Amino acid sequence: MRIAVVDDEAPARRAILNQLQTLGLQATAEYSDGCAALDGLRATPVDLVFLDISMPGMDGLDVLAALPSAARPLAILLTAHSTFAVRAFELGVVDYLLKPIDPVRFAEALMRARERWQWRGRAPAPTAPSPQRFAVRVGRSEHYVATADIRWIEADGDYATLHTAGHAYPLRQTLHELSQQLDARQFVRVHRSAIVRVDCVAEIKPLTNRDALLRLDDGTPVRVSRSYIDALLATLQAVRG
Repeated sequence: MRIAVVDDEAPARRAILNQLQTLGLQATAEYSDGCAALDGLRATPVDLVFLDISMPGMDGLDVLAALPSAARPLAILLTAHSTFAVRAFELGVVDYLLKPIDPVRFAEALMRARERWQWRGRAPAPTAPSPQRFAVRVGRSEHYVATADIRWIEADGDYATLHTAGHAYPLRQTLHELSQQLDARQFVRVHRSAIVRVDCVAEIKPLTNRDALLRLDDGTPVRVSRSYIDALLATLQAVRG
């Protein structure tokens, strides 16, 4: 994994370089300001960047935003404040580290970056043809719900509820069974109790515990567990190209 370190403070850069060395890694580049980092990352792309948010001239998020999404590296933000901006999520930031940097949190963030790196560029494919519709009971009748109409799916004990535009249908299948059947390029599990259709996701808002709250394009809120956030972001990135 090619790694760059960007921080306008030399001691902060050394701290990151030392942490990397402790874990048997080395940075391939380091930059002391945002403009130099942007030029350097354009000329010599990397896989992961440790990036200070607050720098004179061009801040860290501006650096990421100036790079095309296809060439944008994974990023771990360096900050003195315990805030994780929505914009950071939109730019695919993996994690953030508070200064002074705790070695345990550093190793954890690096592990998450490696996991995301392995996901990057891989559009998940279904192992078998996914169902085009599901049969559900509505009173005494059997009703058919087209898979293309499903916006999200909610766990209900050992069953599930299929949510379409304005309707909810109970289905006698578990969320786990559905996650194995549905096309993983279109539907992604975001919580132990929820699956969402990727093209219905309108917004992702980070929460303080590194979970997130997403909103569908109709305003429906769905919580995202930290265990599933990496897969969600990787799938969104693959879909958007």
